[in-house]
Amino acid sequence: MQLTNRSKQVSNKEMTLAEKMYLPAIVQGLGITISHFFKKKPTIQYPEVKRYLGPVFRGLHILKRDEQGRERCTACGLCAVACPAEAISMVGAERKKGEEGLYREEKYAAVYEVNMLRCIFCGLCEEACPKQAVYLRHDRMVPVFTDREDIVYGKDKLVEKMDDRYVRNNPSVQATPTEPSLSRSVG
Repeated sequence: MQLTNRSKQVSNKEMTLAEKMYLPAIVQGLGITISHFFKKKPTIQYPEVKRYLGPVFRGLHILKRDEQGRERCTACGLCAVACPAEAISMVGAERKKGEEGLYREEKYAAVYEVNMLRCIFCGLCEEACPKQAVYLRHDRMVPVFTDREDIVYGKDKLVEKMDDRYVRNNPSVQATPTEPSLSRSVG
């Protein structure tokens, strides 16, 4: 009875002296090793040369500002609800008189924190935000943590600096009056 049709006929021929000393296998292995000397090396010199991460890479979190420098986040909490790892926490506050130049809406995030050890960089917070305030940068990786206090990112690390504005160049992006280069296409 045959269980499979992939059977192989084995021969019990006597090995030669070279085969007993594994000479053909050693020569074949050395040939493969020598051929790799002449191929292009895939290694990059990391600190000097940075690898292109691609347009779909999700890296460093940022909280966007509008053209006037006001924070976009309204502390609605949709990003925290959408986060499967529960890495985002926030405390909302009401805007006071004289703070119109700091915040767009009446409500803003007084405390906004992302626990980077819990974050799985899925991008659901970015998709859930109705004000397009949360973004995961595609051009910067999260830096290495050396201290436990550096793990939780607060607004001091997350809010976008006006001299270092993040613009995502994506062909599926369409212009809107709020910010010409950042609104997502519908449909």
